[in-house]
Amino acid sequence: MELSSLRQLDGNRHSKRTCELRTSARFGRYLREEAGKLSIDRAAIRNAEHYDGKWVVTSNDDTLSPTDLALGYKQLMRVEQCWRQLKSGLRLRPVYHYRPWRIHAHVTITVLGLLMERIVEIRTGDTWRNVLDKLQTIKVVEYESDGVVVRQTTELRPDVQRLLARLNIALPPKLHDVRSQLNSRPFPTKPHAAAVPDPASDA
Repeated sequence: MELSSLRQLDGNRHSKRTCELRTSARFGRYLREEAGKLSIDRAAIRNAEHYDGKWVVTSNDDTLSPTDLALGYKQLMRVEQCWRQLKSGLRLRPVYHYRPWRIHAHVTITVLGLLMERIVEIRTGDTWRNVLDKLQTIKVVEYESDGVVVRQTTELRPDVQRLLARLNIALPPKLHDVRSQLNSRPFPTKPHAAAVPDPASDA
């Protein structure tokens, strides 16, 4: 439809849109010119269909199998995603340090954070963004009743409880702190210990 609407000029001249289509890296190979008019090259399209779903990867390492090359190439996308996460979500940059050991510590902590994200994604089978949204529903509220101030965890949603179970993390304590308004010292509560994911188990 667009080809038939192109404006034809006298002689060997072409309109600007015609020149753009002829020199296009995407569309130019599938066009041909007849009597000064552009038309679709059906033979070129049929020839290109033979390569649909196929791609070529070259390497100078002849010890790698085709499967290893394909998997390695596909991992490039994951590597690029990791770099974006390091620079944005984990704030690898900007770096406001000047001492080499501080810069090294900054980068190390950031990479460890990325490692923890990947461990969480592998164990839960979900993206870090979705996991974070669920974890952020865990709240601690403080309220007063009859002169007593109480801090406790809100009721956990069932999907959040399943998420913590997959990560091998104990549920947060229901009660955190109980104290009288007249006495700043809190009443003793049961201590709570939470398990931390072990990176070695997912290596």
